[in-house]
Amino acid sequence: MSAKNRTVIITGSSSGIGLDIARAFLQEGANVVINGRDSDKLATVAAKLGTPDRVAAVAGNIGERETGEALARTAVERFGRIDVLVNNAGIFAAKPFLDVSEQELDGFLDSNLRGTYLTTQAVVRRMKPQGTGGAIVNIGTVLIDHAIGGFPASAPLASKGGVHALTHSLAAELAPDRIRVNMVAPGVVRTPLHAGVDVDAFGGIALLNRVAEVGEITEAVRYLAGALFVTGHILPVDGGFITGRA
Repeated sequence: MSAKNRTVIITGSSSGIGLDIARAFLQEGANVVINGRDSDKLATVAAKLGTPDRVAAVAGNIGERETGEALARTAVERFGRIDVLVNNAGIFAAKPFLDVSEQELDGFLDSNLRGTYLTTQAVVRRMKPQGTGGAIVNIGTVLIDHAIGGFPASAPLASKGGVHALTHSLAAELAPDRIRVNMVAPGVVRTPLHAGVDVDAFGGIALLNRVAEVGEITEAVRYLAGALFVTGHILPVDGGFITGRA
């Protein structure tokens, strides 16, 4: 399904995977609403995308309800409708279970689970009355299904596990409105998140013996955004990590 003339909201899109997703949808002719916490950085990114008539920028923390409301409102005011929401924004970091503070746990829950939940609420409130359905694509992680003993990440995984559950629940609840809800679950991806880390050292955990590039996650998102008979699906993009080892 072509993205031309559709309106796509992408959270956490000032760099990395989110920015690549925004570029891809713009290249297909979509209108795009981008988001990030740093307003100056977001404005710079919007300018560099080079299509001011089809790009709107909304700065803010998605853990706050007002940001999701602003994203949905801006999409409708600028472009008339919302067709796709990509819940990409989130944080992830490894830390031993007993060392995680209550404040750190709250941070993961707010950014990953609460942010996805509240943003999706705001978008679905606008999407349902349109009567034409739509697509929600969440970004999760394959570590929900196959954790790594040497990579302790209980706090972010607890929050991302909630997003996995939300994906299945909303797929069932919103199906009568033809709103499809799916998830891309990446393995290790070469992004700015891993700056200063030898990310290629993780390649051996996958059958394909390498890490993913951001464009490969983007392709999966584009597929789920346009696959009209797919909902409630968790799509691993992990080079075979949860299947076996090289």
